[in-house]
Amino acid sequence: MTVSPLVILTTMTKAGLFTPGLPHRQVRQLLTLRTWRLGLAGELRQAASRSPKAVAVIDEANGPTTYEALLARSEKVSALLLARGYGPGQRIGLLARNHVGAIEAMVGVSAIGADVVLLNTGVSAAQLAQVAEQQELVCLIHDEEFVGIVSSVADSVARIGEADLEAELRAMPQPEPLRPPATNGRTIILTSGTTGTPKGAARKTPGGLSPLVSIIERIPLRAKDTILISAPLFHTWGYAALQLSFGVRATMVLQRRFEPARAKLALETYGVNAMFAVPVMLQRMMELPADPGGRERRRRLRVVATSGSAYPHGFTTRFMDEYGDVLYNLYGSTEASWVCIATPADMRRHPSTAGTPPLGTTVRILDEDGREVPPGAIGRIFCGNTLVFDGYTSGGSKEFVDGLVSTGDMGHVEDGLYFVDGRDDDMVISGGENVYPLEVESLLAEHPAVRECAVVGVPDEEFGQRLAAFLVLRPGATLTGEEVRDYVRTHRARHCIPREVVLLDELPRTTTGKILARELRARFS
Repeated sequence: MTVSPLVILTTMTKAGLFTPGLPHRQVRQLLTLRTWRLGLAGELRQAASRSPKAVAVIDEANGPTTYEALLARSEKVSALLLARGYGPGQRIGLLARNHVGAIEAMVGVSAIGADVVLLNTGVSAAQLAQVAEQQELVCLIHDEEFVGIVSSVADSVARIGEADLEAELRAMPQPEPLRPPATNGRTIILTSGTTGTPKGAARKTPGGLSPLVSIIERIPLRAKDTILISAPLFHTWGYAALQLSFGVRATMVLQRRFEPARAKLALETYGVNAMFAVPVMLQRMMELPADPGGRERRRRLRVVATSGSAYPHGFTTRFMDEYGDVLYNLYGSTEASWVCIATPADMRRHPSTAGTPPLGTTVRILDEDGREVPPGAIGRIFCGNTLVFDGYTSGGSKEFVDGLVSTGDMGHVEDGLYFVDGRDDDMVISGGENVYPLEVESLLAEHPAVRECAVVGVPDEEFGQRLAAFLVLRPGATLTGEEVRDYVRTHRARHCIPREVVLLDELPRTTTGKILARELRARFS
């Protein structure tokens, strides 16, 4: 599961990371990496050493910030936290949207050896209080809009609001450069919590350049790209985009809230080369009015990289037909990091594929006894790479087989490509027949009247479980339950027909776009 030095050298050269530069800056970059190692604090410092005057962040509310200015501000955050008595081994929470201050806080916490816990901006007051207790937070840095929510946290947790933090940083003289802590601070990302209370998964600090190379070998980022990060920074994918941006010394474009029209305009305004998003964001962008001349205005756009959930059947083709063959989709999880990456060529062959494992990643499809299944057969997906997590902060873990971690999904291999067939705990047994809801969802998503849908299993006294389909229709469309059942009956086996059909104005989702299946099932409990 390692990447050879030759491949690392070749990939980084192709990405333009070894282009000639001022000798003293190149030396400083290498010395910084040796001193600070990889991790947020080291990654920002190496970028600032090599390209100090380059624009690191364009925050639509605050304007541009150079790499040297970003580092200077993060060092002020570190000094402030040290002055308050915080340090290695402690956990500091961050409840913030996508803006330059969030990055300064993340790096500032990491640089003093403390762990930063990234909190979901969709968290409720009760959930926040519970997570703060479980994660043993000593301090919570938050945007002003969350003042009401953070009041639920125990008084023992210090709170630093965005306005107060900004005032203190402005009044503070620039501190002396920090020395690296004995151990790097970790980043703790919470699982999405679609089936219960979110759990904290600590991210490993990269031990070398292999993780960066694994991604950019498949997703063609280049040195000094301009990257729009629409995925939330608290999400695994948004956080990965931040790390990758530091790695290639990119200019990051940040918008506090995702709005389809503003994101699309940003692609053109800033000459964006790459965009990182979660799938539902692209779905909303595709609902905007048709724009035949848009591809010419977005001619610099080379990559639209997504992760976080499955696309509706056929969506990837429709998106590429409008935006060009720029779509890359990463299948992964908080615990496994990445598993597979689908390229535009992969999705042109099979629009619903998860792609193939990138460099340094091993994927196996196993049966219940831990044996590999033959091509075409559905089994449990297990994955291994250098960034697989060590366990949850609560002490629990996922199942491992021969060093590979369970993703919690079922899948198969076909035509040399990997496919995800659904969650291993989502399979519905109805009347003795096994049904994967994703199969029915993919069919319903093709119906011209359906905007989006979800299918779940609910209890049934006669059959054990039955399928329930939840549909959001396109504006002006009509569809009855019997029409839905007739449609499924025409294209699928009898046991795939949903007994229940519910029309909704919108599906319940997390802030990163994942459908909250538990809320749908609760309607029948």
